[in-house]
Amino acid sequence: MARLPRNKYNTLSTAIWIGSLTVIVAFAAALIGCSGSGSGTSNGGTATVHVSLTDPPSCKVPNGNFQHVFVTIRSVQAHTSASAGDNTPGWQELAPQLNTEPMQIDLFAAGQTACLLTTLGSNTALPAGTYQQIRLLLVANDGGGGPAPATNACGNQGFNCAVLQDGSVHELLLSSQANTGLKIPPGQVEGGPITVKAGQDVDLNIDFNACASIVVQSDGSFRLKPVLTAEQVGTNSTGISGQVVDSVTMLPIVGGTVLVALEQQNASHTDVIFEESAADSGGSFNFCPLPTGAPFDVVVVAINGAGVVYNATVAVGVPGGTNLGAIPLTAEAGGPTTFQGFVTATTGSAAATVDASVSALQTFSLPGGAMLTATIPAEGSSVSNISVDSNSNCPVTAPPNTNCAQYTLIEPASNPNVGVFSSGKIIYAAPASGDVLYSLGASAFIPLSGGVSDCVPSTKTTSLDTNGNPLKAVPGTTVVPMEIDFAGCS
Repeated sequence: MARLPRNKYNTLSTAIWIGSLTVIVAFAAALIGCSGSGSGTSNGGTATVHVSLTDPPSCKVPNGNFQHVFVTIRSVQAHTSASAGDNTPGWQELAPQLNTEPMQIDLFAAGQTACLLTTLGSNTALPAGTYQQIRLLLVANDGGGGPAPATNACGNQGFNCAVLQDGSVHELLLSSQANTGLKIPPGQVEGGPITVKAGQDVDLNIDFNACASIVVQSDGSFRLKPVLTAEQVGTNSTGISGQVVDSVTMLPIVGGTVLVALEQQNASHTDVIFEESAADSGGSFNFCPLPTGAPFDVVVVAINGAGVVYNATVAVGVPGGTNLGAIPLTAEAGGPTTFQGFVTATTGSAAATVDASVSALQTFSLPGGAMLTATIPAEGSSVSNISVDSNSNCPVTAPPNTNCAQYTLIEPASNPNVGVFSSGKIIYAAPASGDVLYSLGASAFIPLSGGVSDCVPSTKTTSLDTNGNPLKAVPGTTVVPMEIDFAGCS
């Protein structure tokens, strides 16, 4: 959705949306991933783990409506059992200092280094073993369950909050997450469970994607909707960087929004967003640290300060440690396309309440004839993460006994420029001619569940408009897609 979340991420816009909380937990250097399920094994002995935090925000003012997003972390834990429950013994503290001195962190603050936002703590006596679950616990907004941070930037709005462009402070509502944690289950650990060997010195990085972690409810309140993934990462040298420029002037695109998405294929062979960031005022971006192994695809979209929209540009097969240099984006002749449609949800006999994330996808050919479907990040005032919690203002085509909510995706009205990384360089091909076709994907989640999928099926797509025609982008036009109806919801 913007991607079909890995169980990720979307872009937050001025209309204030944020979809899915992506926490990337990573063990670097000496970690070895292994597959399997059930209980992890212990190698005997202990290792040292150092825990750090990153967040490449794509929705900070002026790219979005948020000045700050504060979260207060009181624990980071891991477990060797894939089936361990909330209260199962054996959860290991990875940064025990947080238990007595929780840290309130502004996820939009300047980082301590080019790759890290802050250091959370360390554990010099982590039992060696194969860890299959990770969870991160926050201080409850009522302050219960343990010590509070030394200072609180949220004032009377709890201990987890968002500060909007106008300076207003809004509590981020939690449910049981304060007690049971924001979880990364086995199925969302990249490459399978993570093995830590005795005597190793391990770096664990948590990527807290603030711009994919807040949903605005119909009453205007803000709620945390986490989507978590974990993977082994390499050192900072495995990062991917570059500079986004206008293809004519070769100068940075300024005054608007330049979004860069790092993507990998999911089980359906669709590129979904792994991380997303906004380029700085000079057009530069840098994703780091990153997991070792499979390469990434880089997708860039932009609107400049004069409202000129650029083609999406896709760099395919980029390995870690690559500086892509200048990435040229081509200005479109007309304005963007706005896809505006509805998502509905029903149990079958009654209206259901779900969180939904909606993404725009384009399919295109690569040199040699292979086809690739990629997520095209939404721009401007898009609203892609929605709370389907009301039956007011539903379209007449909505099924009976449903709640509904409207989404808005602002997308390029052109086919993308595409290049494949090869022999240390990349050459971008001109966009394909002809119709500009999209499909839209949506995923449904149980509200306040920590990202648990809902409905049967929990993911749906449409490639048609309301007239049953292919979903075609038209410059400067609002296009109404076929309704996305979820059924069998809880």
